[in-house]
Amino acid sequence: MFYEPKKGHGLPHNPFNSIVSPRPIGWISTRSKDGQDNLAPYSFFNATAYVPPQVMFASTGRKPDQGDTKDTVQNIRDTGVFCVNIVSHALMNAMNASSETLPREVDEFAHAGLDKAACDVINCARVAAAPAALECEMTQIIPQRGENNFLIMGEVIGIHMQDDCIVDGLFDVTKFTPLTRLGYKNYSTIDHVFELKRPDEA
Repeated sequence: MFYEPKKGHGLPHNPFNSIVSPRPIGWISTRSKDGQDNLAPYSFFNATAYVPPQVMFASTGRKPDQGDTKDTVQNIRDTGVFCVNIVSHALMNAMNASSETLPREVDEFAHAGLDKAACDVINCARVAAAPAALECEMTQIIPQRGENNFLIMGEVIGIHMQDDCIVDGLFDVTKFTPLTRLGYKNYSTIDHVFELKRPDEA
């Protein structure tokens, strides 16, 4: 099968997200300029560089009360910072609860029954139970083709890791089984890893 997206795929559901999978979930926490905390998951998320460490996520769509975007992006525009909380399998239901479209004055932490912890170097809350969290300084917000599509780039300036996830000096993802996004309404968890060295590695 071959199709051109602009001409449609002819299938019951769009296969694009299922092809580009699994994807890590960036559970993005922000704080508005007037102090309102916000939390929302984004499955267009990944790391982009080692030195300095950098990440990206993309926001698609808009809320009627935020003009051309959503609460997360507007908060980052106003404050210049955000935190990426890593989603474990245990936090699946809370993550899903925080994905609900809510009025901007509603705190998704409370809505999802989550405890907050303070970030160390940015003015933002983070998910206390997250196995890891990345405190980020926004570097760019890039409009993408299409309506209300924005790419948010950030430098990671603070990193939190749960101590029980560090084994023999390595951050062991099998200790918390990361939740990943597939296509349609599907998710998966990572509970098995293996090592594969490059041919030019000793």
